[in-house]
Amino acid sequence: MNFLKLADKGQGNGGTYMFTVVIIFFSLVAGQLFSEIIAVNQLGFSLTDIPKNADLNLVLTLLLIPFLFVFIAILLCVKFLFKRPILTVFTARESFDWKRFFTSFGIWGVVLALALGVGIAIGQPVDWNFDPSTFFLLLLISIFLIPIQTTAEELMFRGFLMQSFGKIFKKGWVSILLTGTLFGFLHWANPEVALIGNVLLLYYIGTGVFLGLLSVWDDGMELPMGYHAVNNIFASVILTNDWQAFHTDALFIDRTGPFFGWESWLTIIVLQPLLLFFFAKMYRWKG
Repeated sequence: MNFLKLADKGQGNGGTYMFTVVIIFFSLVAGQLFSEIIAVNQLGFSLTDIPKNADLNLVLTLLLIPFLFVFIAILLCVKFLFKRPILTVFTARESFDWKRFFTSFGIWGVVLALALGVGIAIGQPVDWNFDPSTFFLLLLISIFLIPIQTTAEELMFRGFLMQSFGKIFKKGWVSILLTGTLFGFLHWANPEVALIGNVLLLYYIGTGVFLGLLSVWDDGMELPMGYHAVNNIFASVILTNDWQAFHTDALFIDRTGPFFGWESWLTIIVLQPLLLFFFAKMYRWKG
């Protein structure tokens, strides 16, 4: 669990941790306020009430901008408040392992594509939605901005908070459960939770625990960062619907109504444990 011990490389006390949480929170609020001001003054609508004829690419960009504020705030706090090397919040390795990132990205991307193919084959109501006038811009936005969003979340939960909890509680499993639960409740405000019900939080909490296990057992965030990035890019570029947090002009639209489907159960009960087993063998995790 060298990754959790990286918090010891920095300075700071309880007040420093609390001050950092406050800074991160206000950076998110500042980013949301920035996007809201642009939406209201330049587009004529609020991001809390997006009209049906809105430019979805522009809306997606405005929704992602606050995560850039959070991303920068976390890195600045790590460097200047805790006086730690920024690399230590990402990985215990001597450099960031991009090969691990893209391995996780590629494997989960293939799994998602196969799941989409199976869904179409068994008659899931999925419509082809390709529109060249909007798709290629969406692709660029998703490739460049969504990884910032997912990395900001990973830095917050699997980086700063999990390492902080590891320093406080001295137990890896406590850090993983706490950050997994907090990650799940972060998504409580998502529109799909209101439509499907709190059972959806099981998926988010389970995924948070899975990503925490990846970080601790692999001594870095490369694998969870790759998984998280491709998961959200797929939901933006390849398959969307009109009731989740990300509604875009993707290649396919799932016309299935909001429900906690077999894909969600399969992911947290079968696929994520299989990925843990696969990576354990691939990278020869010990203990």
